[in-house]
Amino acid sequence: MCSGRVDLKFILRAFLNGLDGVLIGACRLNECNYVTHGNYDALSNTFLFKKIMEHIGLNPERLRIEFMSGADGILLAEVTNDFVKQVKVLGPLGKSEGMDEKSLKVKLEAVGNLIPYIKLVERERLRVSVKSEETYHQFFTSDAATRLFDELIGDRLSISQIMMLLRESPLSTGNISEKLGLSPSEVARHMNSSSRHGLVRYDESRKCYALA
Repeated sequence: MCSGRVDLKFILRAFLNGLDGVLIGACRLNECNYVTHGNYDALSNTFLFKKIMEHIGLNPERLRIEFMSGADGILLAEVTNDFVKQVKVLGPLGKSEGMDEKSLKVKLEAVGNLIPYIKLVERERLRVSVKSEETYHQFFTSDAATRLFDELIGDRLSISQIMMLLRESPLSTGNISEKLGLSPSEVARHMNSSSRHGLVRYDESRKCYALA
């Protein structure tokens, strides 16, 4: 299967199924058999999902992409063994990052709710025009890319997580802050925005937020 078929939702599904790390194997860059050069799409998705992982509090080193040819059997074994060792050092997904199983599930499912939107943003605003590994690395590690991610995706990810929590029960600003690792001011900002859009309401009697 072409690595260009490795959708963001495939990576997410692996983590939702409890895997502690994901390794993507792709053909060598600029040696693709197809005019689409799908391995660059895989590289873009890897960089983007790493940013998503950082935003929700997961170690981005749990995701790796490696480029090799069909003749690189020894290299594949070496890369796989190295990644397995790395993941063992990182420890269990979520637990090593200080999350319980429920919090981890909320965060990952919140990402899943936004995958269609994130793919649209990637295509419209985060697509790299020059196909080279250096250019992709420079762009996705730049301050400009970080600002775009925070502006277009970051806030929506935080709100999506909050909506997931409020589906279970009303919560105060402090409760939400504690569960998601967000500052109270961040939570208040997201709640004000969500309230204006009619997504949440504030229950004065219980001093907490609930879905509208």
